[in-house]
Amino acid sequence: MVMYEENFVLNSRGMKLFTCVWKPVKQEPKALLFLCHGYAAETSITMNSTATRLAKAGFAVYGMDYEGHGKSEGLSGYISNFDDLVDDVSIHYSTICEKEENKGKMRFLLGESMGGAVVLLLARKKPDFWDGAVLVAPMCKKGFYVQLAEEVKPHPVVISILIKLCSFIPTWKIVPGSDILDIAIKEPHIRTQVRKNEFCYKGRPRLNTAYQLLLVSLDLEKNLQEVSIPFIVLHGEDDKVTDKSVSKMLYEVASSSDKTVKLYPNMWHALLYGETPENSEIVFTDVIKWLVDRASESNGRLESELKHKHDGVLKHK
Repeated sequence: MVMYEENFVLNSRGMKLFTCVWKPVKQEPKALLFLCHGYAAETSITMNSTATRLAKAGFAVYGMDYEGHGKSEGLSGYISNFDDLVDDVSIHYSTICEKEENKGKMRFLLGESMGGAVVLLLARKKPDFWDGAVLVAPMCKKGFYVQLAEEVKPHPVVISILIKLCSFIPTWKIVPGSDILDIAIKEPHIRTQVRKNEFCYKGRPRLNTAYQLLLVSLDLEKNLQEVSIPFIVLHGEDDKVTDKSVSKMLYEVASSSDKTVKLYPNMWHALLYGETPENSEIVFTDVIKWLVDRASESNGRLESELKHKHDGVLKHK
């Protein structure tokens, strides 16, 4: 059985952000797991099956909707500043980790698509805080509407013009792009469910949102070698939304000593909820095994904190 709760928190700009948690009933969680959803998505409905599955595997799973996404306040689908978005997530999730009942528990992040970029920036912000990351088709490659792989991006001239217009009409929905759901989600009935979900943003990307995604992706792509968090990166071989070659590059160049890459033949972008039940089972088996193996390390978080304190003492001697 899984217990589910919802709440709201205020961010530093006074906006109400939606938060939720799934916990296993009658057992102490193996570890804490924090979800970072993709662009235009939300947590409580789109990621419910993922969170429930992971809670049944013994993890306390926490989610939140970014400003302008899902049930949180803000203009729908609008990201004014990606740093603010990351700060909101960092503050909320760090606060949960530091509660008395969670002290000593391992802390993992799971992000898909744009959420993968959020996870990498959270890890950069507090490199000694997080114990590992699950990156599902992460967004970390340049491109104006950077959710799109090379073959479906707008022309560079169009990109240049749109960037110049950002200062004048930041919220306008004028960025060219295909219907992402048609190329992201393999199962037609799940595509229909997402289209009917009133909390998922529909329509073209807003101008400044796309520009923020561009800046973040450029930054991440240039600095993949600085990624040091333990991670597993998963990507469908037939993904036409984010670029699998960058996931491979992340695995090759990241400085992490514990890193894994999994590429899935004939699978699309939405690995966690958009594939056939058989394919989903393959992906979840890999994710849960990776998490359980690391969460089961004896006193992992306590050992990690002792090491960080020890290293800090050495630095100041």
